[in-house]
Amino acid sequence: MPTRSQTLAKATALRGLFEARGAALVEPPILQPADTLLDLYGEDIRARAYVTSDALRGEQMLRPDFTVPVVQMHMAHGADPARYTYAGEVFRRQEDDPERANEYVQVGYEVFDRADPAAADAEVFALISQAMQGLPATPVTGDIGVLMAAVAGLETTQARKNALMRHLWRPARFTQMLYRFAGRIPVPQTRQALLDGKVSRNAPLIGLRSQTEIDARIDALKEDAAAPPVSKRQVAQIEALLGVRAALPQAIAQLNALAADMPAIADAVARVAARAQAMSDQGVQSEALVFDASYGRASMEYYDGFVFGFSSDKHPEWPEIASGGRYDALTRRLGQGVEIPAVGGVLRPGLMLELEGAA
Repeated sequence: MPTRSQTLAKATALRGLFEARGAALVEPPILQPADTLLDLYGEDIRARAYVTSDALRGEQMLRPDFTVPVVQMHMAHGADPARYTYAGEVFRRQEDDPERANEYVQVGYEVFDRADPAAADAEVFALISQAMQGLPATPVTGDIGVLMAAVAGLETTQARKNALMRHLWRPARFTQMLYRFAGRIPVPQTRQALLDGKVSRNAPLIGLRSQTEIDARIDALKEDAAAPPVSKRQVAQIEALLGVRAALPQAIAQLNALAADMPAIADAVARVAARAQAMSDQGVQSEALVFDASYGRASMEYYDGFVFGFSSDKHPEWPEIASGGRYDALTRRLGQGVEIPAVGGVLRPGLMLELEGAA
């Protein structure tokens, strides 16, 4: 187990790699305002955030990662384009797995550049790969944007599409919901009774929802029940898409074949191909790089495009040693209508040192 001083020394060296590429050093405060951040992180991180409050500052949280604070800073007064790096502690409760660290050092590199998103993706991945060189860890890539495009192209109601989009990062729930919209899962008896008007409304109200909100929800359920099911063909297409896992060139061929019958994903697939070419241009051996269309659905919910991660070959139970992805929509949300394409990646120097000792 590396000491704290060893971990900090490794973090400094990694940060220097990014500073050499022109990244400006930033140091977001450890204590962050909680209101906005809790809405932006995924369900998993929200549940594991350390949150406190006081009369002067209101609700605060120990930073669970750097990306959101860096985006907030950039959208408030950052240059265009810009590159940033950082190194410091992040904090996450580990109530379900006490063996995992609840405080660890993270080093990152973030790129805000609208000129060539594919090249920016490749730049971040190539730099993280360079930092990981020689370690017994295997990279996997994916693209959340392809699945998002597939959902947007479904021939069904907007309400159903919105519901599926919200659950992209909960694979089991997403599949269950898709099957229910396709009529493959029966409507629960309690919901059916509600739809049939067999439920009494004279019970006292319990909870925070008003009668108006309850009635609106019932109306929405009735509207959904009246909508035609998602076709078997489109369900099969989504299943085929999520089943794509192959070396990047083969995966692109499979995605192009799917796009012939799913025109909604054509632009997203073209972005995957452009990124693969940009990676090759930057020296990444993409021929052996795995692309998994389902990858990234258990990570940060602000990712909306390219995603990647490096996992230990000898310790598959470990968290990812390095990870990252594209988060264009996050800049739009924090920029109050202004946006800029952005991508970043992070490394865990403590785990890297453990791998170096095991190599």
